[in-house]
Amino acid sequence: MVAQHFTQVRAWVFDLDNTLYPPSARLFDQIEVKMTQWVMQELRVDRSEADRLRRHYWESYGTTLAGLMQEHGLDPAPYLTHVHDISLTHLPKDALLTNHIAALPGRRIVYTNGSAPYAERVLEARGLSGLFDAVYGVENAGFRPKPERAAFEAIFTKDGLDPARAAMFEDDPRNLAAPHAMGMRTVLVAPEALAADHIHHHTDDLTGFLGQLVG
Repeated sequence: MVAQHFTQVRAWVFDLDNTLYPPSARLFDQIEVKMTQWVMQELRVDRSEADRLRRHYWESYGTTLAGLMQEHGLDPAPYLTHVHDISLTHLPKDALLTNHIAALPGRRIVYTNGSAPYAERVLEARGLSGLFDAVYGVENAGFRPKPERAAFEAIFTKDGLDPARAAMFEDDPRNLAAPHAMGMRTVLVAPEALAADHIHHHTDDLTGFLGQLVG
């Protein structure tokens, strides 16, 4: 039984994008358009160069924002406001997911590489407002992004959680390496499984997976 691996967990850490809502919602498609527009505007490059730079930033620093800050001294606040100004009108509520998260024992938090205000908007659209004890964005980690271990350490220290009694749910396998090394139970929430030592569990259905944990 899957549940036996989570009996000691008292802190439940959830990524946001493509984790607390399904990839089929395609919110990140909207965000990517905004990020590319920002790179084109701020660096005065065409779309193909902006796409190349964003791939470089993602591979080298973990996020477009981190690359822009590291290589160009970008002010992150206007960028975060711009790229997260997207429509959430098509995002469905999930009453069963709400019930399962509410039944988890202990502390429940959201930690995203997006901004905390954006995360709050998504949670409201999904019907998940009020379920979490804390919502952390990249700004709460000093704009250091996942997968940097220092980013996780900053958030977990701020929250006061014990990684040895915590679980991390993520759609990006890179972002589970540091939590695993810190002693967390790790769950990859993605359509495709990945065999890796730092991933304990895989699911393409978060609601169903949590249902196994809360009975």
